[in-house]
Amino acid sequence: MRDGVTLGSPLVLAVPNRDWENWSKVMDPWSVDPVAAVKRRLTAPRPGHADLAGALKYGHTSDLRNVLERASARETAARVAAGAVCKQLLARCGVQIRSGVLALGGIELLDGPPAFSDLERVDDSSPLRTVEPSREAEIVAMVDRAKHAGETLGGVVGVAARGVPPGLGSYVRWEERLDGLIAQAVMAVQAVKAVAIGAGLEAAGLPGSAAHDPILPGEAGLRRGSNRAGGIEGGVSNGEEIVVRAFMKPIATLREPLPSVNLATGEAAAAAYERSDVTAVPACGVIVEAAVAFVLARAVLDKFGGDHVDDTLAAIEAYRRRLGKHGPAWFVAP
Repeated sequence: MRDGVTLGSPLVLAVPNRDWENWSKVMDPWSVDPVAAVKRRLTAPRPGHADLAGALKYGHTSDLRNVLERASARETAARVAAGAVCKQLLARCGVQIRSGVLALGGIELLDGPPAFSDLERVDDSSPLRTVEPSREAEIVAMVDRAKHAGETLGGVVGVAARGVPPGLGSYVRWEERLDGLIAQAVMAVQAVKAVAIGAGLEAAGLPGSAAHDPILPGEAGLRRGSNRAGGIEGGVSNGEEIVVRAFMKPIATLREPLPSVNLATGEAAAAAYERSDVTAVPACGVIVEAAVAFVLARAVLDKFGGDHVDDTLAAIEAYRRRLGKHGPAWFVAP
């Protein structure tokens, strides 16, 4: 990048790890410090973490640090940085994207999937980033109680994207379905165990007449009576807000560890513990937002192409005029 403009070559972002100095001796295989050498080796895997599965896969049974240091969610800093760049491209294309916490530790703050307007209530300066800022004191008190009890808490985060052009993704090839790409990107975020597009969870228990979104005529273009599909039908964006929810389990590192096994001796042991947050749900919202932004930016470029952003915008405008009144009302050319 030069003068604030990308040059066409790969864009490189560096995120310094200021904590590295505290662990350099611990991770250094040539360390002559006997205390560090002992501390370096962890052999009791944490239930719910990648420790055991990774050790079995790559044979790191003598030291689980070879697994846990890479499996750590600190890796998502790179995805958030890349997502910030993608959000700038999306903004040029008229796409806005927001995120927020919908539930934490069993306290539900929103019934069902969010709309973009719900996420506009989120205070990004708040450590909790919830859709109901007035209830954050209640949640802080709950987190404090969980901390004193040595527990961790999970929750639900929501992401919504407004202004997404219709036609992103594909119904022709399964690996290009937009909902599949989004679900894969979000499920790849550490500790996320389920993903819902739109009212995906609720619709499973409804009759078909109540699960889908009526298509209504309009002089300025087509409109929908609802958005239960979350902006995607048949793997393709339909012009409505793209709505995603991610369900995050509690962090696996517990101050009061669950039973485990010492892989070096084969004997029962408490799972390893060093340090842990009580909850990472607010941070998860930021990560999921970045993951969705990355997928949408790639889908925009796949459909509209362009070596210069002006080429992309011109292609979007040509597509807008081609659709005419068959497109969503907001996307119809003046």
